[in-house]
Amino acid sequence: MLRDPQSVDVSLEPLDEYLVVQPVSDETETRAGLILPASAAAAAACRTGIVTAVGSDVTGVEPGEKVLYPREAGFEVRIGGFEVRILKRADLIARVHD
Repeated sequence: MLRDPQSVDVSLEPLDEYLVVQPVSDETETRAGLILPASAAAAAACRTGIVTAVGSDVTGVEPGEKVLYPREAGFEVRIGGFEVRILKRADLIARVHD
């Protein structure tokens, strides 16, 4: 689970098969302790994020879970100064367990 995630303080209720994901920073640290900047991760085909809300038809995913999704999937929305993605449940690739 992500430590100290910034949460969206605006109510955004996805409908039907949609869900809201708050992207996790692309800057990562390798097991060896090297920090990869976001610019290096921009070439990756996938991103990770935390599910913040799910629509009524979404199954198998709950708010608070970390997921993997294609970089270009869904719709980017800025709400309350935070970037979130609105995705269809079918766009999710996997659950991430840290």
